[in-house]
Amino acid sequence: MQTLRSSSASPFGRKIKLALYVLGFADKVNVEVAQTLDPNDTLRQQNPLGKIPCLVLEDGNVLYDSRVITEYLDYTAGGEKLFPAGAERFEILTKQALADGICDAAIQIVYESRMRPEEKKHQDWVDYQQAKVDRALTAFENNPLPKVQHNSPDAAQIALACALGYLDLRFAGEWRKSYPTLVAWLDDFASSVPSFDKTKAEPGA
Repeated sequence: MQTLRSSSASPFGRKIKLALYVLGFADKVNVEVAQTLDPNDTLRQQNPLGKIPCLVLEDGNVLYDSRVITEYLDYTAGGEKLFPAGAERFEILTKQALADGICDAAIQIVYESRMRPEEKKHQDWVDYQQAKVDRALTAFENNPLPKVQHNSPDAAQIALACALGYLDLRFAGEWRKSYPTLVAWLDDFASSVPSFDKTKAEPGA
């Protein structure tokens, strides 16, 4: 059986868990928690960067990061489930990258708060990352992704839902005050894709 190394709170790990459900692979992959800060965790042998998620295949080969794993899962499912063919594919890839960028910047803000001593925290760096988040959210607010049809989200929709879920988790949903179209979009996504709630981070994650 394949093994997904991830954590409950990781938005990138959630992307993969959600894709597994959507593609019907949830019962074919074992999810194993990775301790990214523990040098004794095998994660650093599986992915030299020590980052999650990574997918350990049955033959021992390892795939990372979330974009590569998502592509692999789509390929394994026969293709064109998460990524359409033709020119539209590049639009989906670009929107996925924008949503992933929200997570990248948000995680930097969290790390600045958690990992640095108070006297060494850089508010300018936090503001720089927050500006990325704000610009990306504004872009999605002004040009929203389509609603999900028949519990079949594409990769961009999955990535955006997980990014917004991470903002809810780590920043108490502050984004919701300024982006009503995105709030409505996420509510529709959650009702259309039941596995979104199933992959929600555990309390205290």
